[in-house]
Amino acid sequence: MSHTRYEPARARLQRSELAVPGSQPAMFPKALEGEADYIFLDLEDAVAPADKEQARRNVIASLLEHEWRERGKTICVRINGIDTHYMYRDVVDVVEQAGHRLDTVLIPKVGVPADVYLVDALLTGIEEAKGISHSIGIDVLIETALGMANVEAIAQSSRRLEAMHFGVADYAASCRARTVNIGGLNPDYPGDQWHAALSRMVVACRAYGLRAIDGPFGDFKDADGYNAAARRAAALGIEGKWAIHPSQVALANDVFTPPPKEVDRARRILDALEQAAREGRGAAQLDGRMIDAASARMAQNVVDTDRAIGRLSRVKGQESRVKVGS
Repeated sequence: MSHTRYEPARARLQRSELAVPGSQPAMFPKALEGEADYIFLDLEDAVAPADKEQARRNVIASLLEHEWRERGKTICVRINGIDTHYMYRDVVDVVEQAGHRLDTVLIPKVGVPADVYLVDALLTGIEEAKGISHSIGIDVLIETALGMANVEAIAQSSRRLEAMHFGVADYAASCRARTVNIGGLNPDYPGDQWHAALSRMVVACRAYGLRAIDGPFGDFKDADGYNAAARRAAALGIEGKWAIHPSQVALANDVFTPPPKEVDRARRILDALEQAAREGRGAAQLDGRMIDAASARMAQNVVDTDRAIGRLSRVKGQESRVKVGS
């Protein structure tokens, strides 16, 4: 291992990420009651220009009214791009008024590290001025050719940075790629046309301690297509995927939840290697296969994810008992 090591970002369960338009406040309670791990209230693409200011007010009201964290959710706001005149008010108004109830900010169309620095500087000043005790995290969308060309530098741009998301629709437009569906495959391409981009983003994330999240799949009626895209992403090391419709949440949770057999084997790997270490051996055998320190690192990832899911289940179980007793 290298002497240079980047500590992992704050741990968050992010199997499913539900996008909720800020201009549709009727959807907020449904998202709160749903099964998504991570909710982002959207001020960008899902909101028409004429509705931007009202959407911002809706989002602030929702952050103050609803107990997102108590429901086990990570709550995020996707701001408008830094090349728009909406961005600074998104950050200033939302964070000044409701930053104490906010976990992360999602920055769209990040192209260079300075884009992240700008938002980081705003957050730092507001947190200090308003006495916000926790550090609000930053997630970024890699959805342009410029962003992908600079993905490694962006990954090192801020200590607040927690995750990178692949924005396939705008990325396709930026690259002038021919695509038949947001996140879907073009039959003219011999394989997965998004593989190279996703793989590059995953490597940048893992090198610098970030979470890697896959973006949307546009045809929410095509469960098989969504499932296939999620499984391809998971095979690369992605740990979650967007849901642009509530029906996609369960699909994402299923794909990115380690199955019981995988969790059981991971625990057995750790136990076997622990026993081997006590006996002065660096490797062991399990089920007829050699396992070593690399096996332990992979197994620990599975066990950690399973523990996080277990904690979330306990939170939801406590809520259910409170509702029954009230």
